[in-house]
Amino acid sequence: MRVIAGTARRLLLKTPEGLDTRPTTDRIKETLFNMLMPDLPDAVFVDLFAGSGGIGIEALSRGARKAYFVENNAKAVACITDNIEHTHLTDKSVVLKQDVFAALRGSIRETADIIFLDPPYHQEYDRRVLELLRDAACADENTLIVVETALDTSFDYAESLGFAVTKEKKYKTNKHVFIQKSV
Repeated sequence: MRVIAGTARRLLLKTPEGLDTRPTTDRIKETLFNMLMPDLPDAVFVDLFAGSGGIGIEALSRGARKAYFVENNAKAVACITDNIEHTHLTDKSVVLKQDVFAALRGSIRETADIIFLDPPYHQEYDRRVLELLRDAACADENTLIVVETALDTSFDYAESLGFAVTKEKKYKTNKHVFIQKSV
């Protein structure tokens, strides 16, 4: 796995050992960031269920002002920290070793421009995150929420929580769902 573009371009990233994380492939990451580019310059980016930190690091490399990396697994947090140091992005990074839900309840103290989450599939973490984001201070009507999830995951409940699905990008085995608070 590597950083695709920006200031840390071509630098290789570590991934945590084991099967607890599913790093986003370079091809999917490139497609995602091509869609995010208009919103990235000077953005506050939140990487939930951060794994190796590859998504947040890519955001910083491409111009985000700050990135929060939220991860509860100690080995993954060590990997994120190593990757941030290796890419020389420490000064723009905040690593939170804690549960995603605790972080959303108050550890992220500024409004995010983009919140990315890649939770374990088929466990309804995406719904629980949206339930929290509905009233969280770190998300407003301008915050773009991107969920990486299984192809068969439905977001038919989003409207009832006050969100609108604005776009879906499907790949062979998963998809990105773009969501914003309804105005």
